[in-house]
Amino acid sequence: MPAMSSEINAILLTARQARNEKRLQDAKCALLEGLALCRKTSQQADLAVTLKALGQIERDMGNPAVALPLYEEAVTIYRDRDQPLTLAHTIRHVADVQRALARTEAAEVNYREALAIYRGHPETSPLDLANAIRGLAILAADIGKKEEARALWQEAHDLYAAVNMEPGVKESSRRLALLASS
Repeated sequence: MPAMSSEINAILLTARQARNEKRLQDAKCALLEGLALCRKTSQQADLAVTLKALGQIERDMGNPAVALPLYEEAVTIYRDRDQPLTLAHTIRHVADVQRALARTEAAEVNYREALAIYRGHPETSPLDLANAIRGLAILAADIGKKEEARALWQEAHDLYAAVNMEPGVKESSRRLALLASS
């Protein structure tokens, strides 16, 4: 492993620990340092991971408009790499942020792309698939596509149940009940 990747790994670890301790500003500072380092060395793999981590911190801090271009830049990097599941995961985060910013059309396109990648890949984890379906299900319900939302929530429910993800099972059950009563 190159020395630069070790340095970035240390920065990511520091940021993760700060995030876990709810020290978001400390995490952000560490990641900004890592971002500068990545840009100086042109380490694209490290840059993409750092961009995603910084995007998550910006989301945690309530700054989705700041997070979005970070995730979008990471997507651009992953499109040039042979990492389809990482690409799908990052696209889903872009869609989540777009949905939060009420950019529904763009979010829908990105959720569908992420789902297409996940559904077409034999190593997709049920939890990743369920989380992508969840985002599209929320969006579908929000824009009035109730039948699609019901089908998506049912699929997400079944996937969450299969991996014993109780919060996902509860949320999907609640959302299905809400859709049934509307």
